[in-house]
Amino acid sequence: MPVWPTNPLPVIEPVGITSRDGYAIERISAMTHTGTHIDAPYHFIDGGATVDAIPVERLVSRGFCIRPGVRGEEISRADLERVWDRRFRGSAILIDTGWSRRRAFTKEFLYGFPGLSEDAADFLLSQEVGMVGIDTLGIEPYSHHGFEVHKRLLSAGVVIIEDMANLDALEAGREYTVVALPLKLRGASGSMARVIAMEVEW
Repeated sequence: MPVWPTNPLPVIEPVGITSRDGYAIERISAMTHTGTHIDAPYHFIDGGATVDAIPVERLVSRGFCIRPGVRGEEISRADLERVWDRRFRGSAILIDTGWSRRRAFTKEFLYGFPGLSEDAADFLLSQEVGMVGIDTLGIEPYSHHGFEVHKRLLSAGVVIIEDMANLDALEAGREYTVVALPLKLRGASGSMARVIAMEVEW
């Protein structure tokens, strides 16, 4: 499973086998930021909230999927504004770049993925977005060595979801209920999460 380039690969090792032991159980070894996962403020903000301290009500939100298009490494404010609707204000925003369909151990997938520019992050903050997800390994391009997008969003309390999948199954601009529940790991900078988008029924 491809993960952030400097992270070790996850290992899921059978320990108990039903035919031998009467039960099945596995040992997992992985970074907390493996697969679809939540970034907590503590990931980049010294003294910031850890993943177990994120209020549950921030992890369940009305949300929308958007497809701003990928034209280079950065998704800019202008790219977001082109697909923006006033209904999106204050919601969760899931950004479908199509990158999850390229998942592979390639330089393109590991290092060339698109992400938010700093002005795009500022735009999301101006729209009071509470949660933002993306289908790439990071919310900003790998070349952003200062991680300014992470810092701006996390310092404002925005929940970040990275390495999402199946966003192409969502209808752009349709309202969903987004549920993003990480493992409640005390003191952790993030955690693997199961994220779902449920159709809103009125």
